[in-house]
Amino acid sequence: MITFFICLVTLIAAYFLYGGLLERIVKIDPNADVPSKTHYDGVDYMPLPRWRIFLIQLLNIAGTGPIFGAILGACYGPVAFLWITLGGILMGAMHDFVAGVISLRNGGTSLPETIGKYLGVNMHRLSLVVIPILMVLVGGVFIVTPSKILTSMTDIPYLAWVAVIIVYYVIATILPVDKIIGKIYPLFGAALIFMALGMFGVILFGDYEIPELTSLGNQHYNAENLPIIPTLFISIACGAISGFHATQSPLMARCLTNEKQARPIFFGAMISESVIALIWAGVAMAFFGGVEGLNSFMVENNNDAGLAVSHISVTTLGKIGSILALLGVVAAPITSGDTAFRSARLIVADMLHIDQRPITKRLLVSLPLFAVGIGIAFIDFDVIWRYFAWSNQALSVLTLWMITAWLSRRGSKAVLLSLIPALIMTYVCASFVFVSNQFIGLGSTPIAYLYGAAATAVIAGLIMSKIRKDVRNGAEI
Repeated sequence: MITFFICLVTLIAAYFLYGGLLERIVKIDPNADVPSKTHYDGVDYMPLPRWRIFLIQLLNIAGTGPIFGAILGACYGPVAFLWITLGGILMGAMHDFVAGVISLRNGGTSLPETIGKYLGVNMHRLSLVVIPILMVLVGGVFIVTPSKILTSMTDIPYLAWVAVIIVYYVIATILPVDKIIGKIYPLFGAALIFMALGMFGVILFGDYEIPELTSLGNQHYNAENLPIIPTLFISIACGAISGFHATQSPLMARCLTNEKQARPIFFGAMISESVIALIWAGVAMAFFGGVEGLNSFMVENNNDAGLAVSHISVTTLGKIGSILALLGVVAAPITSGDTAFRSARLIVADMLHIDQRPITKRLLVSLPLFAVGIGIAFIDFDVIWRYFAWSNQALSVLTLWMITAWLSRRGSKAVLLSLIPALIMTYVCASFVFVSNQFIGLGSTPIAYLYGAAATAVIAGLIMSKIRKDVRNGAEI
């Protein structure tokens, strides 16, 4: 278990060390005005207590990601621990923190608007198409999965559960943030933490052994078709880095009461999510008797991570575990779904400059989004999720390049802290297009990786040229 505990301690230490460094780099100002004060509207812009915002942010960005993704990633072996730890610190936490600060200093504006400001009109147009679609995809997916699970557990038909969840989504999306999200989310966020602590107790006191990292080899049962580079970096997203997070940060940037809250809420929530992912990856390997046993279970059960969660929770924690399993596979995705729709509403409202104080205008923006989401609920889930995973990481690429542009305009010498992750994730997403059967399907061949590198060079060259031009022209910070 040495590898596991080294990674755990590293994640916790990073909050204080790397988080403090990033605070100094972005020059956090405790005396600066914040959007909850300057843009207060009683709906989306309103001050909330720090502890409440943290738990909401954690649940917003987590959902089932650090549980399901971690279990799927654990099929590769202990190498998953490295990606969760290094990715979570150097990419995910930095990505979430700086993107949150950028939104905070731009009036809590949505991600497409900040991408447009720092990467130009073409990227703005792209993000205005891609990001709302991605949000509705998330919302649609999280109509499907809880409805199917609840149908299997009850005598109530699938369509009835779809209707119930949709009604809840509509209410949660249009009501002021302090009504449902502000009251229910902290409870579920705390439950997510307790669930992870319960699993940590299983690791500490149960008769289980977590495998050690002895090599960087691929132990996945389908290693030939799912190489570590780039597939592992797509499989474990929310526990390491996820573009979806940057769409959620503006929701909480509108509720902060002081810039000093940015580190615990944005950086801290991401580190917490990485810790949760690390625990679930560890317990998944240990519970099934090692990586081979985990792979066997996943093969026999069609890669159903939800079933693995239920089996682990009920077996190790009994009745409490069954309740926690229900939270993990039903409540968590629902809470991610409603904030995805809320984020989509805010993005469209920002784009069209629609005042969101009147409830009729909130409904005007929301109902077409829900219509699309309902349609998604009747599409093959596997197809949706397959492309969502790649799209999510592609969005993190856009966000990392935006952060690079922002730091460059400020003349920061720390620009490499975002530039290197931007290059790495650009390569991950580009190479995935050539390697994976979801796209071109060349497999893990040298030519596929060469094409990925060439695409990365072209993308990086174009974006860096735009950034340098803006810096020379003294573009607005």
